[in-house]
Amino acid sequence: MTEPGGPRAGTATPPERGLAEAERVELTVDAVAPGGHCVARVDGQVVFVRHALPGERVIAEVTEVHRGFVRADAVTVLEPSPDRVEPPCPYAKPGLCGGCDLQHVAPDAQLAWKAAVVREQLVRLGGLTDAELERLGIRVQALPGGLLGWRSRVRYAVDAADRAGLLKHRSHEVVPIDRCRIAHPAIQQLPVLTPTGARWPAAEAVETVASSGGDVTVAQVHEGVATPVSGPTVVREVAAGRDWTLPASAFWQVHPAAPDALSTAVLELLDPQPGESAWDLYGGAGLFAAGLATRVGPTGRVTLVEAAAQGVAAARENLADLPRVEVVAARVETALARRRITGPVDVVVLDPPRAGAGAPVVRALAAAGPRAVAYVACDPAAFARDVRTFAQLGWRLAALRGFDLFPMTQHVELVGLLLPPAGR
Repeated sequence: MTEPGGPRAGTATPPERGLAEAERVELTVDAVAPGGHCVARVDGQVVFVRHALPGERVIAEVTEVHRGFVRADAVTVLEPSPDRVEPPCPYAKPGLCGGCDLQHVAPDAQLAWKAAVVREQLVRLGGLTDAELERLGIRVQALPGGLLGWRSRVRYAVDAADRAGLLKHRSHEVVPIDRCRIAHPAIQQLPVLTPTGARWPAAEAVETVASSGGDVTVAQVHEGVATPVSGPTVVREVAAGRDWTLPASAFWQVHPAAPDALSTAVLELLDPQPGESAWDLYGGAGLFAAGLATRVGPTGRVTLVEAAAQGVAAARENLADLPRVEVVAARVETALARRRITGPVDVVVLDPPRAGAGAPVVRALAAAGPRAVAYVACDPAAFARDVRTFAQLGWRLAALRGFDLFPMTQHVELVGLLLPPAGR
């Protein structure tokens, strides 16, 4: 089956016959699929349906036609699932904002939905067996704070009328809104959106931040450059028992409870010991490196590798009180290939971008000989592909935890423990 991540409508040759764009069809929805979709079939043709739930009978309107599959929105629900709820946001509907995929899904069912996607990806792309899935006991854990008002960083697009809003699903079309319901309350109160009369004639986007340290900032983006509008340009975050300072535009987890949840999971799974050597790859501002340094102590050593200049500067500033931490400014694959960092190493935190680490990085890690790798993943498909590469080298996925860092959306965060072949 083709994943719902292909080209946009109009970029692929449509099938000679079958469903057509804008056509409406009655269908029964099957299992969940990646990307906030469910799968259905009409006369053998695969249909990826948004705004639906497994088991529902719906009328769906085709939005995109591709070779081998089509996309559609459920516009009328004929037989609803017991897990269906009324979306709390009036913009979370077909043809409107594409930011939230699962507002029509009950809270517990959202967690089950995400766990099902993880299992499917690990089987199809990761090569895991049903027995291995059973052993892992995959589930997704909710974080404190509820489903709304959690997002601490929101980027609004700006339309041709200079109004800020959010984008439609798989589109550059801007939907003007009154407020984003999943945004942090401090962001919802900012005079950024149309109801306040705000206009952004010099901006292509507006970036907002509400930090866990209490800072609230707004910046407008023009030709990729962010210019401050209000609030500090450097914000304070509180996580993992430390204060952090970093540019408002630098990467930080958007859920306030995420840094503590992920840091705790990584340290529990790796169990770093005093005197050990640790790597924090794609280390950002140093969240995981700080925890590792505390565990390995003054006789251990931590090496953080980060390519983004803002991340490197933030890590060096925020970890300056930890003398046994080295920050290496380089791409991870470059640092490994050119021996900017070398083994032996005891434990590794691997937190790659959405595309995953990739086979060259995985092979280099395995060759370095750590006793354990904690893999922090924001995309189940990329994670599964890297798990398959580890498995080809004799490694196994020994434990896996899922976290709902992005309630109301299809996104899920994973922390997996990978162990080398027995006896190494």
